[in-house]
Amino acid sequence: MTFSTTIFSRAFTTSVVTAAVAFSPIFTAVAQAQTLNGAGATFPAPLYERYAREVKKKHPELKVNYQAIGSGGGIRQTIAGTVDFGASDAAMKDDEMAKVKNGVILVPTAGGAVSVVYNLPGVNKLRLSRKTLPAIFSGQITNWNDPQIKADNPGVNLPNQPIKFVVRADGSGTTFIFTNHLSSINPYFKGRIGANTAPNWNLKNVLKGKGNPGVAALVARTPGAIGYVEYDYATKNKLRSAEIQNKKGEFVAPSLATANAALSGVTFPANYRVFVGDPNQGYPIVGLTWMMIYRNYPTPAKADAIKKWINWVLKDGQQFNDDMNYTRIPNDVVNRVLQTVNSTVK
Repeated sequence: MTFSTTIFSRAFTTSVVTAAVAFSPIFTAVAQAQTLNGAGATFPAPLYERYAREVKKKHPELKVNYQAIGSGGGIRQTIAGTVDFGASDAAMKDDEMAKVKNGVILVPTAGGAVSVVYNLPGVNKLRLSRKTLPAIFSGQITNWNDPQIKADNPGVNLPNQPIKFVVRADGSGTTFIFTNHLSSINPYFKGRIGANTAPNWNLKNVLKGKGNPGVAALVARTPGAIGYVEYDYATKNKLRSAEIQNKKGEFVAPSLATANAALSGVTFPANYRVFVGDPNQGYPIVGLTWMMIYRNYPTPAKADAIKKWINWVLKDGQQFNDDMNYTRIPNDVVNRVLQTVNSTVK
């Protein structure tokens, strides 16, 4: 039996064309798919994980991985160039930004409150004044029934037991927000501890937890403990948060509404770097968080993917901030940031 070479050739050609048509959408999808790897702050981690899930509904070709390793780690990896974007609650300093060989843009994504959480069985409400809170975390007050704490809480049965301090083990933007506030209102704290992502606490009875989850877990299982975590971690772990005295003299509990009130007067400069030390109203321990993206990426596809991600975060993603107990970035600031990102990133 013989085969016609013409028929065989046509059959082969038809098969190849059919296969190419059948598989070309797959090849196109693979070519367009992009994975972005980010790392940094634990403060916004619940929000960023939500962003990563939600962005796929609009951009199924975009996969975002985020590792919550602390703000210090986010800055270090951004400088090293080992991530596609970093994240920090302590905005990068000028000398840090100068070390980023591909240039860097600070993109504000959210704001929020840092809760002062405590574990005192039987004490359901605790107030801490502008004088008392810095004195506790600078080591001047070491016992729960100290006269200053009692003066803030008349009628409350405070236990006669040592205060156990829970702080961060890693470089932390949450720590910066917390210590920046205490440094802004108390000269002794500023001189002894200072505003820092990884301060030397010089305290007795200190426990250290990794990330906001680590601090929350330690406070939850340690009677007599006091620590600080991002507000969402306090609520999810059902920890009690102290009411903190603000500049007006009001004792205010952390919440989305009181954080919004505190951040309502913030002015964003050209580089979008803001340090909120002592707001005029609302809950006083608040801060912002940033993604750190490069000005130059290794390929046009990667640059397009990062711009797609940032545009989604600041346009579509902001709707999820309220659900996760984070404040939104004002629309006028969003427009300015996107203009910078879309015209600069290459």
